[in-house]
Amino acid sequence: MTTSSPTHSPAPSVAADFTPSPALRRTGFVLSGLAILFFIVDAGGKLIAPETMIANTPPLGLPATVSFYRLVGTILAICTAIHVWPRTTLLGAVLLTGFLGGAIALNLRAGMPLFSNTLFGGYVGALMWGGLVLRRPKVGGLLGLSPSNE
Repeated sequence: MTTSSPTHSPAPSVAADFTPSPALRRTGFVLSGLAILFFIVDAGGKLIAPETMIANTPPLGLPATVSFYRLVGTILAICTAIHVWPRTTLLGAVLLTGFLGGAIALNLRAGMPLFSNTLFGGYVGALMWGGLVLRRPKVGGLLGLSPSNE
């Protein structure tokens, strides 16, 4: 005896059908632009003037060498370029989130003030992801940030 059971299909996500208003898209571009601007300035500082970066960075337990800061700046610049390129923006956001997570961990380990220095990477990450979700609602659906039609 076979019984047929109804197949359960999840309700479609609101994000799948949602088209952001022009104001939301502009807000998303502004938020993303602020985060990208921070990444560019940070990478540029590490690439162009690593001596200044070394001199103005509190002791974090990192090598205080020009080559190390240039390497970190290069990695940040590449991750930022991947994020800026529209086809790879999600991959770039994931890579930059890892970079920011390392910065948070490093500042926490060094005993930096929590809400200003340590969590600053989290603030920048929130700008980046918030802008991405406002510009591309499907990303919010992937992250489980969109309500479903249940």
